Amino acid sequence: MSNIVAIVGRPNVGKSTLFNRLVGGRAAIVQEVSGVTRDRIYGRSEWNGIEFSVIDTGGYVQGSDDIFEEEIRKQVEIAIEEASVILFVVDVTVGITDLDEAVMDLLRRSEKPFRLVANKVDNTARIADSYEFYNLGVEEIFNISANNGSGTGELLDMLVTLFEPDEIYEDDGDIPRIAVVGKPNVGKSSFINAITGEERNIVTPISGTTRDSIDTRFKLFGFDFRLIDTAGIRKKSKVHEDLEFYSVIRSVRSIEYADVCIFMVDATEGIQKQDLNIFYVIEKNRKGVVVLINKWDLVEDKQTMTTKEYEDQVREQLAPFNDVPIIFTSTITKQRLHKALEKTMEVFENRIQKIPTSELNNFCLSIIERNPPPANKGKYIKIKFVTQLPTHAPAFAFFCNLPQYIPESYRRFLENKLRAQYNFEGVPIRVFFRKK
Repeated sequence: MSNIVAIVGRPNVGKSTLFNRLVGGRAAIVQEVSGVTRDRIYGRSEWNGIEFSVIDTGGYVQGSDDIFEEEIRKQVEIAIEEASVILFVVDVTVGITDLDEAVMDLLRRSEKPFRLVANKVDNTARIADSYEFYNLGVEEIFNISANNGSGTGELLDMLVTLFEPDEIYEDDGDIPRIAVVGKPNVGKSSFINAITGEERNIVTPISGTTRDSIDTRFKLFGFDFRLIDTAGIRKKSKVHEDLEFYSVIRSVRSIEYADVCIFMVDATEGIQKQDLNIFYVIEKNRKGVVVLINKWDLVEDKQTMTTKEYEDQVREQLAPFNDVPIIFTSTITKQRLHKALEKTMEVFENRIQKIPTSELNNFCLSIIERNPPPANKGKYIKIKFVTQLPTHAPAFAFFCNLPQYIPESYRRFLENKLRAQYNFEGVPIRVFFRKK
């Protein structure tokens, strides 16, 4: 099970500053995923060895006729429903407002665990000002300054104690977990129906999870994997299909549970910012990915936009991580669906492959000898040893004398050499430099 923390509150209380602090302000915290034209909404964080997701929301506004503010209100309500824990942020310099009370009423009705966070407590004098928020009926207040980080350590210590232990799933050995993700109406459910077809008797449902996702065992045509359909995460009566934020947050849990994601894109629309948000979630969680350009049968002018030109355009948009398989499909005509499943299994094998240390050193050290890292301030960097780390997703450690002086461009150089030598298609890989 994935733990998701939602940051909610009225506008201008410092939610985004706290988000940035949680996902990017400490060495132990993973860099956040950036949106394309909107502010960051999703990030990965770690504290005391426990990883979790952080969701940023817009400021909650009640009773407004503004369309944008209506969408923000939906974001907050969705985040509250999907999250494991909620951080309710208030502004100590302003005190309690009508909007704060509206958010508190929403939280009480949700029955989700939440904690009140008094932000902008930049000095001891403001601690006393925070006592006003006890009038909201809370038993505890966490005083912080998201701007300078004071109090956030205590907040995180508390936060990780509220997480439920990882859910125990049925022991399937090495059976891959495949998630079908994408924005609304790209054909996810049609894809599921097309590959399962009328042979539903061989698709064995397992008990539902707390995510309410559709999780089935797929055994057909020589394939054997668990299939996660993100279309089943929320009840239809509560779905706002026109809300971009929703299609990202509802995919988070399934992506984090999966080994490989089948990422579906509408061929008639191309990759848009909403698609990229979901793709970044896959990448930052280091999951394997296969890109399906669905509804290719509906693209009328295939002479001016060939598959090669379309594929090049997609790779450019997905850069820098564009070493991914791209398959043009149609769930209506069932075109290339079997190929999509075959490629998904290949990506799974790419993700779990382990390269022998001796072989890895023979290859990498010869590359490094011909193309050593650039000297920095007259100091020469010597890489002596390479090993693959025992992680779920491919990661490699290069041991050297001065890891702090190795530029990012050289890290990308080594990653590209690894990709050229070994098949990591569809799999994000990480390269670390450590002190020998």
